[in-house]
Amino acid sequence: MENFIQLAKDRYSVRKFTPGEIPAQDIEKILEAGRLAPTAVNFQPIFFWVFRGESKQKLLECTKMKFIGDADVIIAVGSKADGAWVRPFDQKNFSEVDAAIATTHMMLAIHDLGYGSTWIGHFDPEKVHELFPETVGWELNALLPVGIISSEAEPSDRHDKRKSGENLIRYYD
Repeated sequence: MENFIQLAKDRYSVRKFTPGEIPAQDIEKILEAGRLAPTAVNFQPIFFWVFRGESKQKLLECTKMKFIGDADVIIAVGSKADGAWVRPFDQKNFSEVDAAIATTHMMLAIHDLGYGSTWIGHFDPEKVHELFPETVGWELNALLPVGIISSEAEPSDRHDKRKSGENLIRYYD
């Protein structure tokens, strides 16, 4: 457990990458972490697209976050509401929750392998659908750049700002 807590503490949003290739076997490990993520009722209403090279350059047209272009790979995470579990009491659809869990698993795996990433939500999903028609029908939840961490990269000044446990936790007997 200590190793996991340390991993969770150490991981941060990397916004500076050094150009370089991520080995295919490491990309597979990252994708496997996402695939193994728990989803509601194990319905797995998620999908991952891996962009590299020319397709990555095309994907960059969909975001103003140009620093992610220095990452070797960008993984897009999608979910489908019609494939997800729906809580019967209030009709809450868990597709976005499932995608968030998978994305988090991949982010932790990326850091554990020694690479950097950050969760990109600032992109135009309609433009992605237009450029990559195979994504149509999926809600695009995140872009995850995967790259070699630049020696100039550092956590943001917000990284260590956390609410105290007393502001987040309540125990009941």
